[in-house]
Amino acid sequence: MEYFIQQLVNGLTLGSIYGMIAIGYTMVYGIIGMINFAHGDIFMLGGFAALIVFLLLTTFMAGVPVVLALLLMMIVGMLTAALWNWTIERVAYRPLRGSFRLAPLITAIGMSIVLSNFIQVTQGPRNKPIPPLVSSVYDLFGITVSLKQIIIVVITAILLSVFWYIVNRTPLGRAQRATEQDSKMAALLGVDVDRTISVTFIMGAALAAVAGTLYLMYYGVVVFTDGFAPGVKAFTAAVLGGIGSLPGAVLGGLLIGLIESLWSAYFTIDYKDVATFSILAIVLIFKPSGILGRPEVEKV
Repeated sequence: MEYFIQQLVNGLTLGSIYGMIAIGYTMVYGIIGMINFAHGDIFMLGGFAALIVFLLLTTFMAGVPVVLALLLMMIVGMLTAALWNWTIERVAYRPLRGSFRLAPLITAIGMSIVLSNFIQVTQGPRNKPIPPLVSSVYDLFGITVSLKQIIIVVITAILLSVFWYIVNRTPLGRAQRATEQDSKMAALLGVDVDRTISVTFIMGAALAAVAGTLYLMYYGVVVFTDGFAPGVKAFTAAVLGGIGSLPGAVLGGLLIGLIESLWSAYFTIDYKDVATFSILAIVLIFKPSGILGRPEVEKV
């Protein structure tokens, strides 16, 4: 039983990271109906920005408190990722917003390749490790819980609450929901649609950068290919939870993390991804809109 609970803790930690990335997918899809396949690489970019900040701090400001270092890593990662995602939206997505559906998909894949190769050229193809930022471990009734796991889960809960409040209780959130329902009517009523969409891209990128920083802290290593696998799994989490739903994105992320952790613990690790995508397929067969998603209504 203790082993099972231990795997639940590990799965919740991993699922929290997936959930934060998935929120970016679900927000962009919800507001413009496009899948930003470069979002996984934005997550990876946030991790590299955090890595560079860490190296600068340890080189020029040795002995800086861990809390301050982690905060600076997240802030710089968020700013860097937000700037990139804003640029991607302006350059690659906005001109194709009224085009046929396949054009933005191809552009998104192209931006993913560009960003991945840019990081490979500028930072190198090798793994970039860092020493442990947080090493405290607690033994609770035979269950090992590390401080970094607690940090990840707490930050995820806080950010989900903040984003839920923004979307449901602020003028920006009302503009986002209006744009999601009918962008043309929202524009006629005075909503700056282009600005609202750009801000949505920035918000999603900021969350992905936080996830990238926490991923670096948790695993202690980052590489330019890290945008692919976590990005695909986060997209899967968004679809599983119900793409367009913020709680659904986090729920899907937690489920993906739990499936991976439990499958790896009780079965062969080689098939954990097969198990994840098989369960996704089963859910979509019986509930195509996802767990918390709403069926799409055709506008006429």
